[in-house]
Amino acid sequence: MRQLVIDSASEACSVALLDAGVVVDRRHEVIGRGHAERLVPLIAELDGGGRADTLFVGCGPGSFAGVRIGVAAARGLALGWRIPVRGFSTLALVAAGAAEEAAAAGGALVVMEGGHGQWFVQPFAADLTPRSAVRSLLPDDAILIDDALVVGNRAEAFVARRGAGRALPLLPDARAFSLLPGGALFDDPSPIYGRAPDAKPMGTA
Repeated sequence: MRQLVIDSASEACSVALLDAGVVVDRRHEVIGRGHAERLVPLIAELDGGGRADTLFVGCGPGSFAGVRIGVAAARGLALGWRIPVRGFSTLALVAAGAAEEAAAAGGALVVMEGGHGQWFVQPFAADLTPRSAVRSLLPDDAILIDDALVVGNRAEAFVARRGAGRALPLLPDARAFSLLPGGALFDDPSPIYGRAPDAKPMGTA
């Protein structure tokens, strides 16, 4: 049973093909922008064109555009290939990328860029289960969360601002998917934005 895993919710565009939990092939590019143009070609470069029996997609939170692109691509491929698709939290995938370190530290706080000067923050236990829901906070509010290990693309900024802790800079990497706990997966994947949309209807404040 091959599994195709994709995540494009951050500046990374990451895809991996797994078989029985073992990575068969992967592509991981830090591109900043341009996920719409790069994601599907990266999948096509995988062994067998990325064809799998099940598809899993990171649903955010992260870049609004990146999250939508990933979910739309996953739904489209699943429909075309007639395979099931399930979702997972991008922050959980980041935590999975630091599984060994989180186990040793008794847990980890994931801190990722949230836009508009805010950070997405979510603490995870040593077994990678979330200890609370994801929040979008201003840096000065985020650093009140007391975790010794901080991972994510804003981990270094978080630790520097707080003046304590260990930073492990990480981006979502699809090859860490097999380390996610079973409870991290959900049906009918849809975008997890983590904060209110940037755009507002005309005539509203």
